Parts: sequence; structure tokens; C-alpha cells
Amino acid sequence: MPQMSYPAHVRATLVLGLPLIGGQLGQFLIHVTDVVMVGWYGVPDLAALVVANSIIMVLILFGSGFAWAVMPLAAAAAEAGDDLVVRRVTRMGLWASLGFAVLTVPPLVFTPDLYGLMGQPPRVALLAGQYFAIAAWGVFPALIIMVLRSYLSALERTQVVLWVTLASAVANAGFNWVLIFGNLGAPELGVRGAAIASILTNLVAMAGLAVYARWREPQHEIFVRLWRPDWSALRRVLRMGFPIGVTTLAEVGLFSAASIMMGWVGTEALAAHGIALQLATAVFMVHLGLSQAATVRAGRAYGRGDVGHLRRAALVAAALSLVVALVTVAVFLAVPRPLIGLFLDPAEPQLPAIMAIGVTLLAAAALFQVADSVQVMALGVLRGVQDTRVPMIYAAISYWLLGAPVAYLLGFTAGWGGVGIWVGLAFGLACAAVLMLRRFWWYIVPGLERAEGSPARPAFVM
Repeated sequence: MPQMSYPAHVRATLVLGLPLIGGQLGQFLIHVTDVVMVGWYGVPDLAALVVANSIIMVLILFGSGFAWAVMPLAAAAAEAGDDLVVRRVTRMGLWASLGFAVLTVPPLVFTPDLYGLMGQPPRVALLAGQYFAIAAWGVFPALIIMVLRSYLSALERTQVVLWVTLASAVANAGFNWVLIFGNLGAPELGVRGAAIASILTNLVAMAGLAVYARWREPQHEIFVRLWRPDWSALRRVLRMGFPIGVTTLAEVGLFSAASIMMGWVGTEALAAHGIALQLATAVFMVHLGLSQAATVRAGRAYGRGDVGHLRRAALVAAALSLVVALVTVAVFLAVPRPLIGLFLDPAEPQLPAIMAIGVTLLAAAALFQVADSVQVMALGVLRGVQDTRVPMIYAAISYWLLGAPVAYLLGFTAGWGGVGIWVGLAFGLACAAVLMLRRFWWYIVPGLERAEGSPARPAFVM
């Protein structure tokens, strides 16, 4: 096909990516609504929510590796007009994701005093355990949602992902208002109400995406005879999805470990960390939406062997993400106090202490914005060309052999506290960014250029 100009690439990326960004921000809005409303309810409850959600998000994002594997596999198959492969990988993505949930959720739910064992303050550990015992079961519908989003995104049906997610965010706010505070005659359940609201919200989103997929893409029949195994497709999803899950686990686990370390610093530090993390996560959702658009566009270019299209699409996605990162740095440094104030009751007695810690954490968060944007975009295009094993190794090295030790040493040995922990996060992300960029531009692109015009494709997935 004729090469697209760079402005055309920008338009194509934004047409595909803006709904995905909106969907990611809508998903984030669900989480931030929980944080804000529970923060209004009480600071110990907020700290408990932050700690409990750190484990739940690890489960969801690791399990989502199998869902994210569906996106490049289905995109390449759709580009080739192979509806059978689209159906097979989507079904087995559901199998793999739900199988992961069955293996991981029950053991954690029934572990006595899980958060006490992690060294959290007694009150926080009690509330976190109450929240987790309910909310963890929402991992099952959440993973189904991730598979359906990947399937629809691969088909470039991104608008519905946006609208269903926004509707779910509105529903979540309503469920929280009723169940946390005991409105409309409901019992006042506090943090347990937030957990129930999360499950109800996931069920709403799952139903919306499933109905749409069945209505708009009936030729794929992804829910027909779902109980029948397809071992070949399942192996493809597992082989590609497991490294994606481990890569995600390495990064998200680093931030979860930071939340646990913040609990060792104190309740105010943990609450401030939770707020700063929510703000950083909001920006990350923009990068993630662009990264998913890059995955779909790279997957389609890979499916037809168009290396020139792949190169330009990668450059444009990286440039758009870099612009977002630079704007974020300016905002975090210029107006930290109003941003932090959005999450707390002005009458909260611990407000001054949380605000002081939060301002320094946002300054540290500004440090890693560029590195974070680079690494997530590089991961997106690498997944598009179905390269997942080596990025998994790079992520493990960057986040756990480098980032986590530096966070601990600066936070506790050097006595920097919360700021030191966040500087360690920035260091890990910067290492990952360098390694992922080198992988794509020095190995993947030259390998594809050598194979261009050949019916064979380089086998990057192992």
C-alpha cells in the first residue's frame, strides 16, 4: 500500500487512540472516584483502599497479559481477513484470563491477616482485609472486560470501549454514594461499600461489551461453544500473554511494593503516596491509550509485512506521547497543591501533613514522566510485532534488579523517605525505556527490513 504521510499517521493514530485514551481515563475515573469518596469517608479507610487495591491491580494487570495478547494476534488476523483466527484467539484469551483468576484469587482471599503480614498498621490492615475480601472477586469480570476490550480494539471498534467505560464510571459513582455513605436507605458500609460498588460496576461494563460484541460482530461467534477447548490457539495466547503479564507485573508490582514501603513510613505518607499515584496514573492512562493504538497499528502493519508503515506509526505514537509527558511535567511542578487538594476533605485534621508530603512526591513523579512515556510506547509497538519474551526480561531487570533496590536504599538507608522511594521508581522506568527502545530500533526493525517481501516473518515470540 502507498506510504502514508506523517500528518496522515497522526490522524490515524488519534482516530484510533483518542477513544482508547478516553476509555483508559474512564477506567481510571472509576478508581479515582473510589479514592476520592473513600478519602472523604476517612484517612485510615483511604490508606486501606490504596494498599488493598495495590494487590488487586497486580492480579488484574498480570491476568490481563492474556487479554492483551488477543489484541495483536486478532489485529494481524483481521488484517489478513481470517475471522476464524480472530474467534479462536479471543475465546482462548477468555479461557486463559479466567483460569488465572481461578488460580490466584481464592488463595489470597482466604489468607488470614494478609495485610498485617505485610507490616501495615493494625487499623489499616483490618480495613484493607475487609475491602479485599469482597473486591477481589471482581477480578473475574474485570478480566473478561479486558479480553473484550482487546478484541474490539483489534477490530478498531474503539468508540464502544469509550462509551461503555464512561457509563460504568457514572454507575460506580452512584453505587459508591449509596453504599459507602448509606444513602437512599442503604446501610453505611464504608470501605466495604466501595468494594461492592466495584464489583457491580465491573458487571455493568462486562454486560455492555458482551452485548455489543455479539450484536456488531456476529460472524466471530466468540461466545458460541465457549466451553470447548482450542489447544493450539490457547498455546499461542499463553505463549504470548504470559510474558506480557510478567512484564506488567514487574512494573505494577514495583509500584505496589512502593505502596507497601510507604506504609512503613506512615499512614500520612501512604495517603499522600496514594494521591500522587492516582495523578501519575491518570497521565499514564493517556500514554497507555496511545500505546494500545500503536499496538493495533503495528499489528496490522506486521500482518501485511509493511515495515515503512510500522516505522512511521511508531515514531508518530512516540512523539504524541512525549508531548503529553512534557505538559505533565509542567503541570505537576506548577500546581501541585490544587491537584492534591482534590482528593481530601478541607476539614481533614491530617491535611497539612499529607499536603506537604504529596507536593514533594509530585515533584518526584515529574522526574519519570518522559521515561514512562518512552517505555510504554516501545512496549506497545513491540507487542504489535508479537515480541514479548525479551521485553519481559528487560522489565524484570529494570524494575526489580535496579528500580526496587534503589527505591529501598534511597527511601530508608539514605533516609530520603517517600521521595527516595519515588526516585527509585523513576530510575527503574528510565532503565526500561532505554532497553525497550534499543530492542525495537536496533533489532526488531532491522530484522523486519531483512524479511520484507518474504512470506516468512521473524519469530520474535518464544
